[in-house]
Amino acid sequence: MKLRKVTAASTVALVLALTATACGGDNKDDDSSSSSSGGGGGGKIKIGIKYDQPGLGLKKPDGSFAGFDVDVATYVAKQLGYDKDKIEFVETKSADRENALERGDVKFIAATYSINDKRKAKVDFAGPYLLAHQDLLVKTDSTISKAADLNGKKLCSVTGSTSAQNIHDTIAPKANLKELSSYSECIAGLQSGAVDAVTTDDSILAGFASQDQYKGKFKLTGLKLSNENYGIGVKKGDTADVDKINKALEKMVSDGSWQKAVEANFGPANYKNEPAPKIGVIVK
Repeated sequence: MKLRKVTAASTVALVLALTATACGGDNKDDDSSSSSSGGGGGGKIKIGIKYDQPGLGLKKPDGSFAGFDVDVATYVAKQLGYDKDKIEFVETKSADRENALERGDVKFIAATYSINDKRKAKVDFAGPYLLAHQDLLVKTDSTISKAADLNGKKLCSVTGSTSAQNIHDTIAPKANLKELSSYSECIAGLQSGAVDAVTTDDSILAGFASQDQYKGKFKLTGLKLSNENYGIGVKKGDTADVDKINKALEKMVSDGSWQKAVEANFGPANYKNEPAPKIGVIVK
């Protein structure tokens, strides 16, 4: 009798222990799913964008985000199973984009990320979703209409910009190149008359020119000095997500959402966008 009492007590204790363990395991699973940066399942997704490019990727004073890249990323995330409130936008500066994907800081990046062979060696790309071009932004009454007109003029771009060097070295070598730390400074210089033109991708220039304080003051020359194929970057080898994102981009174009996003973000600058590029087709 004494042996049976001990056995029964041990059995009860074992059952209670197993029950507690099972409950603890369930809680752990719930916590881990709520912070996911991967696929669906009720968690969140982390997406890399720019925080300082009006019209493309901008963090506003109230903490919300706006721009064409933001609209594209939000649409794609929805197709992947994430509502807007499940998106966490992460600032991803140009120099850290490949590292952010490799570390797993973000699931994908939509941040004026031009597709080229050097980058394709480190990351995979979906898209392209926009074909941009290097261009010039000038005042509305400017007589500058071609790159050669920059000779003897003051040209502004960001320090180390390939856009500025492209014009200065090969197209208008007699332009007076002024390199500043941000495009915001260049745009302010253009407004004050300190510089005669600003150069970078036309989409970036259009975004700045579309800001309320600049509407009607600047114009794009439409020179198409280079081709910039914007893609969505994902971690190298993640072909499954590349396929899913490509399908989402195709749907965004077919249902009209892509064109609406272009007009909403670039329209005020009279930006003459290229038609939506075909997935996998890179314009050299």
